[in-house]
Amino acid sequence: MPESKGNAFGAIETFGLVWVLEAGDAMCKAGDVSLIGYENTASGYISILVEGDVSAVEAAVHAGVEAVEALGAEVYSSVVIPRPHPDLKKITGRYRLENLLPY
Repeated sequence: MPESKGNAFGAIETFGLVWVLEAGDAMCKAGDVSLIGYENTASGYISILVEGDVSAVEAAVHAGVEAVEALGAEVYSSVVIPRPHPDLKKITGRYRLENLLPY
């Protein structure tokens, strides 16, 4: 697993691929964050996860929420966790892009 880019973790959960792509695009453009990965449940809820410095993650999550809402969709939840406990990598590691996509 690559080294963490920063000291904060952020996520947005919405419903459907189109909206999570819009959120992810806005998040990555809003600040110096790295896309960690995503989680897609069978019910259609999708979460997108980023990491970076606290201020960059805060700006990214804010931009992602606004982007989804601008499309008329609902953000079910969002979170910014400054200085996440190292054990969270046991969860986020499962959803890292390199673990989800064939190369």
